[in-house]
Amino acid sequence: MRKIKDLAILFVALLVLSSCSEYQKVLNRGSVEDQYKMAVKMYEAKKYSKALRLFEKVTPSYRGKPQMERIQFMVAQSNFNTKSYELSGYYFDRFTKNYPKSSKKEEAAFLSAYSYYLASPVFSLEQTDTNKAINAFQTFINDYPNSSRLEEANKYYRALRFKLEKKAFEIAKTYYRTSVYDLRNYKAAITAFDNLINDYLGTELKEEALYYRFKAYHDLVLVSSFRKKEERIKGAIQAYDKLKRNFPESKFLTDSDKMLAEIQKEQKQLANN
Repeated sequence: MRKIKDLAILFVALLVLSSCSEYQKVLNRGSVEDQYKMAVKMYEAKKYSKALRLFEKVTPSYRGKPQMERIQFMVAQSNFNTKSYELSGYYFDRFTKNYPKSSKKEEAAFLSAYSYYLASPVFSLEQTDTNKAINAFQTFINDYPNSSRLEEANKYYRALRFKLEKKAFEIAKTYYRTSVYDLRNYKAAITAFDNLINDYLGTELKEEALYYRFKAYHDLVLVSSFRKKEERIKGAIQAYDKLKRNFPESKFLTDSDKMLAEIQKEQKQLANN
């Protein structure tokens, strides 16, 4: 029984070695046609890294030929399956442009956007791939309004947009937090919160952004010189009104009412002086 088991293991090992040997032989010395066939074989066997090495070798010979459409899609899919998402996003996008009449164009357009979505980093990092994904999903949504993947595309699009909103919000909050070290950052925070609200209409962060915007105005009033205080008090009261008008039941109103009372006290002192 043990001998049979050992022989079976040996047989499998020989098959693997034979397969590897055949692959290396075709890779290094095979004809273009043999390399193409081996690339497809590796692709279908889900050995995507090996397939990519062969596709790279045969691409110059097949450029402009009918096989190139299939090669380009398999190259994009192989990069996707090896988690090289920036490359797969690029190659799927190229496929849609090179083969606008292909039956796989819709799939490639979705996978290009999805690749950039998977490549998109956490909100605190640089967001180039996030913007690529947003643009790609927007194009897909516009081009394929009846796609079975439309709901999925919209879900990813909203998630990506929120990532940019979160980044903008945290930048604005950072300005606010560092204002105690540099008073100019109060105005920078107010501007950053304004940009967030204007650039991302309907953002779910609007309530909190309006609260921190008012808070920045409030703190700025308290540290302002006599000459600048009147104008900044007006801005602070307008900021409070905007928060209350947009969110009359806001969870931040109790704290905001206390800050408004402090501002009104400053306003009264200013009038008396």
